[in-house]
Amino acid sequence: MSKLSSERCIPCERGTPPLTEAEVTRYLSELKGGWKLVDNKLSKEFTFRDFREAINFVNRVADTAEAEWHHPDIYIYFNKVKIELYTHSINGLSKNDFVLATKIEELSVS
Repeated sequence: MSKLSSERCIPCERGTPPLTEAEVTRYLSELKGGWKLVDNKLSKEFTFRDFREAINFVNRVADTAEAEWHHPDIYIYFNKVKIELYTHSINGLSKNDFVLATKIEELSVS
């Protein structure tokens, strides 16, 4: 279990600076494989056996996102789910994106 998964998302106020490139690299190294930086967003695609399994995963992600008050962009393509994380209020990545990514990763194996 990653140390990040035991942390909670903390609301970012406007004016909070996004993570530096060095911080992003460090946090990215703590995530399991498959997470990438795409257009300054944290992104990963998950593949499931079928549509129902994909939707069950999305529902678990939604519950976790609500509990953390940090909401990803979610795209569903039959048995594939793409998750994108980005902190809109600071126009960049925050530690919250990596905390939630770790929690989402744990949901994908449960």
